[in-house]
Amino acid sequence: MRVRLAEVPFIIVLLGAVGLLCWLPAGHALILRDHRTAQAFLYAGLALMVLAGMLAIATADPQAGNRARSQLAALAGAYLGLPVAMALPVALAVPDTSWTNAWFEMLSCFTTTGATVYEPGRLPPSVHLWRALSGWLGGFFALLAAYAILTPLNLGGAEVLSGRVPGHDAGGAGQAGRLSGISRRLNRHAAELLPVYAAVTLLLWVLLLIVGEDGLLALSHAMGTISASGITAGIGMSVTASGLPGEILIFAFLIFALSRRTWPRLPGMPRREALHEDPELRLAAAITLVVVAVLLLRHLALEIEVRQMESMPGLFRAFWGAAFTAVSFLSTTGYESAHWTSARDWSGLGAPGLMLLGLAMVGGGVATCAGGVKLLRVHALLLLGGRELDRIVHPSSVTGGGAERRRLSRSGAYMAWVFFMFFAIAIFVVTGALTLVGIDFTRAMVFAIAALTTTGPLATVAGPEPFSYAGLGVVAKVILGMAMIVGRLEILAVIALLAPAAWRR
Repeated sequence: MRVRLAEVPFIIVLLGAVGLLCWLPAGHALILRDHRTAQAFLYAGLALMVLAGMLAIATADPQAGNRARSQLAALAGAYLGLPVAMALPVALAVPDTSWTNAWFEMLSCFTTTGATVYEPGRLPPSVHLWRALSGWLGGFFALLAAYAILTPLNLGGAEVLSGRVPGHDAGGAGQAGRLSGISRRLNRHAAELLPVYAAVTLLLWVLLLIVGEDGLLALSHAMGTISASGITAGIGMSVTASGLPGEILIFAFLIFALSRRTWPRLPGMPRREALHEDPELRLAAAITLVVVAVLLLRHLALEIEVRQMESMPGLFRAFWGAAFTAVSFLSTTGYESAHWTSARDWSGLGAPGLMLLGLAMVGGGVATCAGGVKLLRVHALLLLGGRELDRIVHPSSVTGGGAERRRLSRSGAYMAWVFFMFFAIAIFVVTGALTLVGIDFTRAMVFAIAALTTTGPLATVAGPEPFSYAGLGVVAKVILGMAMIVGRLEILAVIALLAPAAWRR
């Protein structure tokens, strides 16, 4: 049975997994005596499992190809097809909703964007559970794709480390891939990743329950944190019963979205370093300190000047609100601290939306669930900038720091710059497309960055006023949906898929 499963396209296996997961919200709704919602998820799960079985019989092929283009096409197909299947129970369970809204909601969850078109009170608790499960599955799929597809093809940030042409097999991955096949490789990495991914989520859920969080809210926040989707069953972080201890726990677990070294070692990646030596974590800490300083020091300097210092608890609340929200948006999770208002009041900057937009654009770690440009690419560009400044002062100097540092500051920085330029062009294209359908420029830019960085909550906190996804038209939602897929796949992977000949040596 295991051998036959390896012969089935992985997207069909995922479709069956989605059908099986539908029965969890069905059981939850049955416990709550919400029979209408229970029936919707039960019947939808059964239909999806039958469909997956039929497709598995029709498509099983032990001699399936393993070309790079077919792997990327399967990855894109998962993001195009699975949200449609996930939307089926939502369309059945939520009264008076449209297929467009249901599809947009589940695509947002599966790409770990976390944007929502529904008011929280409109959705039954079991649908909130389904949203959290879909985002959690999307985070796992993003990790799995990084392990089994993107890294072996020098994509998703691996091109910065290797310095090789994106879209080509890295090292000996090509031979291993041809021998085992994409489905077998995905199954092997899934067996390695899933226990760790599930255990970390379970640990955070239990800890949140211990500090007094509501069961469903604790589970949705645990799944939303580990998957970097920012999905919640309530209205932001301010409604949590666990208060500051719950935020501290979530803050600690956001490290999994900031560094690939918190997960099992990727094949082909450099040797492990201690976490305090990880350049991604060090850069994340530096960026967070800069944000906190900008938000707090201005007000603190004024108070020192007039000798009217506020209480230390007020200072701590402002500091914590700024630090938590900065790390949350840097990891593209998008949770907002209950003390974020205190930080904004201290800064005197109103709603510092540009700062949050910049944090989301930088993004989290390579080969994690986070989106954005990624910390490693920014680190490579900073190394290049430092090296160029050194050459101005000492034109004959030689780069030190070892072979990896030299590779990052040369070919790695070149690849990072190429990605950054494509990312900027994508923001321009999506923003322009949204303005063509009647959305003003400010809202269009915020929506575009939120979609491309997979940070849906940006729309509610980055603008001068909260922007709602619910008021968007069908065409605008389709544009943002495609932008979410591009942001999740990353620009270089999309180019390698659409024009693979462009990356031949």
